[in-house]
Parts: sequence; structure tokens; C-alpha cells
Amino acid sequence: MATVRDYTGLTPAWCPGCGNFGILSAVRRALVDLNLEPWQVLLVSDIGQAGKLPHYVRGNVFNSLHGRAVPPALGAKIANPDLKVLVFAGDGGAYGEGLNHFVHAVRRNHDVTYLVHDNQVYALTKGQTSPTSDPGFVTKTTPEGAPPAINPLVLALAAGASFVARGFAGDIDHLAGLIKAGVQHRGFSLIDILQPCVSFNHKNTFQWYRERVFKLDESNHNPANRNAALVRAQEWGDKIPIGIVYREERPTYEDGLPALRNGALVDQPIEPQRVEKLFAEFL
Repeated sequence: MATVRDYTGLTPAWCPGCGNFGILSAVRRALVDLNLEPWQVLLVSDIGQAGKLPHYVRGNVFNSLHGRAVPPALGAKIANPDLKVLVFAGDGGAYGEGLNHFVHAVRRNHDVTYLVHDNQVYALTKGQTSPTSDPGFVTKTTPEGAPPAINPLVLALAAGASFVARGFAGDIDHLAGLIKAGVQHRGFSLIDILQPCVSFNHKNTFQWYRERVFKLDESNHNPANRNAALVRAQEWGDKIPIGIVYREERPTYEDGLPALRNGALVDQPIEPQRVEKLFAEFL
């Protein structure tokens, strides 16, 4: 049985106090609680502070271009559906450069878990505004204040997501539970994680979030109710809900692939002669 030690990789190079440390701890804890061995997990990321996380976790790792973490993750899941695939990106890579990949992966309901480190700023490139920066947020690129932000939870729900959740890096136990639920869910799981950036975002701090976040549970929310989920997803400001916002069971993209009817592609025999005729057309 795997332990947290088995999932411990290189020493993190994040800024002291970065919210990414809480996410890293939650990821390791969730994988151990799921009784998964490192060889059963694939961690896919792009470039950025969030993209470094897989280097600090022992397991299969693939690094992609900025904003392009989702496509290789989907390819890997199609080739080997037995893998538990976790995708990591920041709010810039996920909702900026990679927004198109995000929307289409959501609507097709690929069976991967997307963990977005949402610190509301481009941290690795030294503090520019991001797609989720609060309106009026002053950065080097928005000296007069940022324009209205996108709402990733509402966007995911509108695109047809089957699992939508929000976590907080300052509550590791709660976040680990969300990650565990997201991995167990069959379908595309979005977990938007509120992750304070201690270097470049001095508004949305750990203290700021602790004064505002509250947990969703059976007493105050039904995650099977899509309309209620849309209402919760739009709450921001004095009260910010964290937890599972929406969840439904429906077929995954991989369920409908004819190529997988005989099992995972990685387990099927390779027959080069089947493509010889096709190759011959190019001679």
C-alpha cells in the first residue's frame, strides 16, 4: 500500500508560503487515501507555478506547453483508460491560453480530473492580470484595473460539466476530499482551487479567504440540482462556497469509442500490416 512518502518527489521551489504547498499535500493525501500506487497515476501539466507540481510527486509525468495540458492528458486516457489522469494548470493556462481545450473536454466528458491552481494572477511571469483577476485589480498590465473576470464554475456548468467543485489551498483536509471525489468520479472533474499568491496578489490572501469561504454540504446545497449549482457558482465576495457544486453520472467520452471495445489500446496487439495499404497511397 502506497504512503505519502511514496508520492514524495523533488523539493519544491515555490515561494515560501505559496498556496501550492497546500495543494501538493492534498494531492498526495488523496492518492494515498484512494489506495493508488504511483505507477497507476499520470500527472499532466503545462508550464507555470502550477505546472511544477508533478515534479514534486512520484508517478508518471508529462509536461506540455503552456495552456496545453489537457490534450495530451486526454490522449493518454484514451490509450490507457486504466490510468488515473490528473491535469494541473494555473488560472492563466487553464482559462486563458487553454480555454478552448477546457470547454471541449468538459462537453465531451473525458474521464480526467482537472486541478486548476487559481491564484487570480500570472505569478511565474511576475504578476500580470489573469482571466480570473477581480475587477479593478491593479497589475503591471492593468494599471487602471482589470476588466470583469470570467467565472470558471459557471463556464463549466454551461459547457455541460458532470463534476464541478471549488477548493481552498488553506484547508488541506477538505481539498484532499474533493480531489478524492473528483478522481473517483467517472467523467470530467473540474476542481478550481483558490490558491493565494503571496508574492503578487496581496488582496486575495489566506486571511481574506478564511474570512469568506464556507463549506457546501447536504444541509445547504444539493449538488444534483443544476439550477442550484448555477446559483452557488455565482456567489463571490463576502461569502464564497467551497465544496462539490455539481455532480451527475453520465457516459464518458471513452465509453463511446469503438477502438476501446476490445480493451485498452496499450493492451491490444500491434498489426503494422493493417496500415501498409494506407502508407502505400503516399508512395
